[in-house]
Amino acid sequence: MARPTRPIQIPRAIPPQTTSWGVAANKQTAPLASRMLRSGQCHSLSTINMKDKLSARYLFREAAIIDGKDYPSTTHFHVYDPATQAQIGICPDLTSRQVDEAIAAAYKAFNSFRRTTPFERAKLLREWRDLVMESQEDLATMITLENGKPIAEAKGEVAYAASFMDWFAGEAPRAYGDVIAPSVAGNRAITIKQPLGVCGIITPWNFPAAMITRKVSAAIAAGCTVVIKPDSETPFTAIALAKLAKIAGIPDGVVNVITTKSYLKEVGEKLCTDERIKKVSFTGSTNVGKLLMGQSSSTLKKLSFELGGNAPFIVFPDTPVAEAVTAAVSCKFRGSGQTCVCANRLFVHESIYDEFCELLAEKVSGFKIGNGLEEGVTHGPLIHDRAVDKVEAHVDDAVKHGGKVLVGGKRATEIGKYFYYPTVIRDAKPRIRIMKEETFGPVAAVFKFTSEEEVIALANNVEVGLASYVMTNDINRAFRVAEQLEYGMVGVNTGIISDCATPFGGVKFSGFGREGSKYGIEEYLNIKAITFGKVGAPY
Repeated sequence: MARPTRPIQIPRAIPPQTTSWGVAANKQTAPLASRMLRSGQCHSLSTINMKDKLSARYLFREAAIIDGKDYPSTTHFHVYDPATQAQIGICPDLTSRQVDEAIAAAYKAFNSFRRTTPFERAKLLREWRDLVMESQEDLATMITLENGKPIAEAKGEVAYAASFMDWFAGEAPRAYGDVIAPSVAGNRAITIKQPLGVCGIITPWNFPAAMITRKVSAAIAAGCTVVIKPDSETPFTAIALAKLAKIAGIPDGVVNVITTKSYLKEVGEKLCTDERIKKVSFTGSTNVGKLLMGQSSSTLKKLSFELGGNAPFIVFPDTPVAEAVTAAVSCKFRGSGQTCVCANRLFVHESIYDEFCELLAEKVSGFKIGNGLEEGVTHGPLIHDRAVDKVEAHVDDAVKHGGKVLVGGKRATEIGKYFYYPTVIRDAKPRIRIMKEETFGPVAAVFKFTSEEEVIALANNVEVGLASYVMTNDINRAFRVAEQLEYGMVGVNTGIISDCATPFGGVKFSGFGREGSKYGIEEYLNIKAITFGKVGAPY
């Protein structure tokens, strides 16, 4: 059985040469089963009864959802708790043929759902939102078991997810058109907005609830139907949301959830090439986004992509250091660094550099890592072994090029296979991998800068452009720098920028389109112009 975790305090001042400390000792002293687990020879030596963890047991379904019904399959994949590697369930591994049934159900439902009024759709969204919040504890437990994030953070995600239902319930009746005065005397023109049709929704594992509701709530508000492909690491939260949608009264076929692992490429291609699907919304890596865009070209779908990031966090010398560190902690280490808007490169002015690094290391050393269901845990595991390998490689590379580890800097193998100590590295050099690659893990590399021009150039010297952050008490500098940063979003004097009311999205290789805000519903609407000839006196 996988060993239970306990909160562990982060070690300070780990020597660079001991980055992988603990592995040899574990191989010699751990029981055979634990050695096999950690070496990857087996994934799970135990199971978790998810239903026993929930108040509403019906929320846990080991089935896809097609046309409002549970859809079992003869082929399955296993889902594991990243904290313990215990199995938490199995899901259908659907093929392209079975996905076709989901698309057909969504296409059939669209023919009637498109005729509902915006007020009817708003009411359905609010009913769904209320059920989600009533199920907040259960949904948070599912998120923690699938994703690993601490339970308090998971509850926050559920509330964040529900906020999009609330927001787009308000936006549904406000998808206004225009009255236009044409150049032809006597003519009149109006525009109306109509739903696109069936939408393919592909979501990641790091926000298994919020990434779905941010897209699907906008689609429903517009009158569209959806086929959701959640990540195979976190399918059960998506299935539970679909169950609650049905209970809320959302018609069968409007919200469909397809689950797959083995057939990921085949299913993704099906969503992109099927002519019945009029839009694909994807959150994930830039490389996969490029693949999906190419596959969608044959049907000229509308696309919105939220792809990779490499967020700069810039601290100017007029900022109180304690405030800057607080913002950096909330930005960098949320979700153990596994969010697309996490700061990946911290640029601090040379005049406050030492003070900032010391205080940041002190804050991070107070974190407690462990199983997210346990009391007092602030940071959970990474999602899988590949994530840990990448974090370790980035830390080793930074140390190789002269970086100094102030806190963390090694795997937490005594806790579990997928744990890595939150890490602060000072004296980071511009040539290290972190400068160009998104770590997606709990590593804060702190770079020193001397001038505004220098740091803007460093911040912009990447292919991506999702989120960025500026800390300054100079209002002129705040506007000046924010306007020069090549990013879709800029946080000024805050480490948290995500909100249902503000547009979320990037530029450059971070994709296109916007989610949330008043702009989010536009991604699911077509504008139709209607011109009336000779209906009155000339203007």
